[in-house]
Amino acid sequence: MADLVEITSEQQLEDLFVKTGKCLVVVHFHASWAPQCAQMNDVMAELAKEHPHTAFVKLEAEAEAVAEVSEKYGIVSVPTFLFFKGGQKVDRLDGARAPELDKMVQRLEVTGSPGGSTESTKTTDLNQRLKKLINAAPCMLFMKGSSQEPRCGFSRQLVALLKEHNVQFSSFDILSDEEVRQGLKTYANWPTYPQVYVNGELIGGLDIVKEMAESGELENACPKAVTLEHRLKALINRSPVLLFMKGNKEEARCGFSRQTLTILNGTGVDYDTFDILQDEEVRQGLKTYSNWPTYPQLYVNGELIGGVDILKELQESGGLVSTLKGEI
Repeated sequence: MADLVEITSEQQLEDLFVKTGKCLVVVHFHASWAPQCAQMNDVMAELAKEHPHTAFVKLEAEAEAVAEVSEKYGIVSVPTFLFFKGGQKVDRLDGARAPELDKMVQRLEVTGSPGGSTESTKTTDLNQRLKKLINAAPCMLFMKGSSQEPRCGFSRQLVALLKEHNVQFSSFDILSDEEVRQGLKTYANWPTYPQVYVNGELIGGLDIVKEMAESGELENACPKAVTLEHRLKALINRSPVLLFMKGNKEEARCGFSRQTLTILNGTGVDYDTFDILQDEEVRQGLKTYSNWPTYPQLYVNGELIGGVDILKELQESGGLVSTLKGEI
């Protein structure tokens, strides 16, 4: 191939893997709203001319038709580049780093595997990510599925046990991120799931938690649960102006969140953010609590204002700043 190809469905991607065989395939997960993605598409087009035996493709990361592909490979920001051979992922590059992209294409086109320095960097980055996830809540459960919908018997039993003993916990679905699923086994030196962490330290799996529950140690070791409604109320009122979004002020992880940040930054009004991608319980629970099914969601003095469309309307009418200051 000598051109940058656009993929619009999971089936097209699978067909491409079959067509290219063991040749290198570079997939750019991009977003139309991100200028850095447009720049990297230009880089990809040039690389396609220089490497005719490598397939270069772009894929709209947030498009509904390929949402499962983005979720499968843990795409949470753009631009992200994945490298495949024989349909198997062999490497990954996050961010608009054209020189690094060029080097990786040259190396992988020949070897099909990452170089030592890149592998070391990847391991360090993954360990940092795992540490952040483990410490995302005082009690973290890494499981198959969510606490609302466990997807294996052991996870289901462990969720029931924690709830029975009134333990406050957050969970992470390892089925949604293969990198975390495999990496945590090595990081924790614990080969199975579910895994429970308290204050950043591994407690163990179902059998260990059962033993702690029987001895009475579990309730002393883990934080007590508060109702989800109480927790959501506390979060909503944590700041006079609070935005629940995908990502944070420094790095929006969806187009709507990015647009909302642009609008708020233009008002000069202080605000805080909460990353719903880091807490599945809040992400799902707030939809019901607020009766608002999408994100981002903006709250002022504990009251829901709405999403990006509402903010645009307030901006156009001239009432946005007054609303943010709680004057109307």
